[in-house]
Amino acid sequence: MSLLASPSLLATGIPYHSFPIISLGPLNLRTFGLFVAVGILIGISVASRRNERFGIPRRDTERVGFILVVSGLVGARLLWAATHVHELGSPLDVIAVWKGGLQFSGGLITAVLIAPIVTRSWQRTQRWSLLDGAIFGLAIGQCIGRFGCISVGEHLGGPTDFFLGMHYLGGITVEGPLVIGETYNNAAIYEVLWLIPVIAVLWWLDRRGARPGVMSAVFLISYGVLRFLTDIVRTHDERVLGLTGAQYMCLVLVPFGLWVLWTAFRPVEVLEFDAESVDATPDQPVGAEPADAEPADAEPADAEPADAESADAESADAEPVEDQPVEDQGPSSESANQT
Repeated sequence: MSLLASPSLLATGIPYHSFPIISLGPLNLRTFGLFVAVGILIGISVASRRNERFGIPRRDTERVGFILVVSGLVGARLLWAATHVHELGSPLDVIAVWKGGLQFSGGLITAVLIAPIVTRSWQRTQRWSLLDGAIFGLAIGQCIGRFGCISVGEHLGGPTDFFLGMHYLGGITVEGPLVIGETYNNAAIYEVLWLIPVIAVLWWLDRRGARPGVMSAVFLISYGVLRFLTDIVRTHDERVLGLTGAQYMCLVLVPFGLWVLWTAFRPVEVLEFDAESVDATPDQPVGAEPADAEPADAEPADAEPADAESADAESADAEPVEDQPVEDQGPSSESANQT
């Protein structure tokens, strides 16, 4: 029988064995925390480098990013603990992030609430540029961090014959129990797979010079739709009226993303106050009018030499009068004028 004709091989899925701990000699690293930390560092680095091209100092992006990441982690963990109370063995487990358990919706909601406070003194265009860079870094960091969820066996669904399913080969998982040799849906794997083209689109928009806010809108809308569909396969999450907490977040993300997109394409007249704030800065050119006004300002400078020449001429005319020592020069000059 041909290998391609074997339905069992076609339905095997992606081989998977959990790897919650990586041993490096005497050092044991918990993979969930490791991938989350690496995702955060790389995400902030990408965002800060990108924002530098838009005049935002790297230290400002790193400062805002650090505040949003810390607040987001707190919100993500608290929401996960609130929806997984039965998995908490002691109060200390509420902060045991290294064991796995972060609700992305809680982190994103917390970051969205904190961001306007952190950037309240920034200009409007700078806020949107900062948000675009943060979203780009978030998408990359989210993709890397999802490997932490994969490593500990989170976001699992029921059995499937999908060729991109998780073919379980053993190991301790956060969710289960699982049967060795069975293929299961894994929403974390699916999310990594569709985040890759989303990141590619964001990179393309950034290189094309998209309007401030467009990158953010594209991510919010696409993530909201795809994450809502992906969560359908999950079977180990608490549901309210048939939806997970992340799906309720998606119901907010999509209209919010549409609002951001509408804001990005509003007519320029609506954003006049931004131009006024730019006019207030004397060192920054505003447009054609100041450029046209510069020659007018230069005319008095050009006129100064003419005034100086006239002044010199007057002084030259006055010198002979002052230097006349004798009276007989007067008649000679009058006779010369009469001839």
